[in-house]
Amino acid sequence: MIGIYNYTVILTYLSVCSAVFGVLLAFEGHPFGAIVCLMVSGLLDMFDGKVARTKKRNREEINYGIQIDSLSDIIAFGILPVAIGYSIGMNEWYYLPIAFIYVLGALIRLAHFNVHEEEIAKTKKGRSTTFIGLPTTSVALIFPLVYYLKDFFPNVFTYIYASSLLIIGLLFVVNAKFITKPDNKKMFLLILVGLFEFLLLVIGYKIWIILS
Repeated sequence: MIGIYNYTVILTYLSVCSAVFGVLLAFEGHPFGAIVCLMVSGLLDMFDGKVARTKKRNREEINYGIQIDSLSDIIAFGILPVAIGYSIGMNEWYYLPIAFIYVLGALIRLAHFNVHEEEIAKTKKGRSTTFIGLPTTSVALIFPLVYYLKDFFPNVFTYIYASSLLIIGLLFVVNAKFITKPDNKKMFLLILVGLFEFLLLVIGYKIWIILS
């Protein structure tokens, strides 16, 4: 079979599965479950690179890892957030341009990242240390916070979510350096933030179930 199937790509493949499951949940009208899948994909994406670097890889394996990571990201952090938007009310024609801008922004940012990483990989550095354009993975923490606003602004939440998609889609392609790639301490902090967001979402979801 073509492809690579060792442990260096397992987390990336699992991230794809989580994202696809999230898209299906969104289209079935379960945005909360889809948001959880988005967060799971973000967690897996955070560690896939670290896991991959524990193995000495040849150039083909490194390039394959770069490509498969970005292909995974376009599903998890490009398509899934739009599917979530559709499930919460972005199903009118005038939301289409926003969906297009967001997905294209993610696609362009990931393609640029691939080219940039391939060039960096040829140098002694081996990998870049900063992000140009908003990292697509960041939406795994951004959209859960946006989704948390649903119960506070139920009448206008669709507009809030659509506006978030538009702004983030533009930030994907802005030619500016964002945060540096996280070290172990920053990754631990991001995990704590994610757990806090997850607890907020679960508590809010349980309250909504009780009230309904």
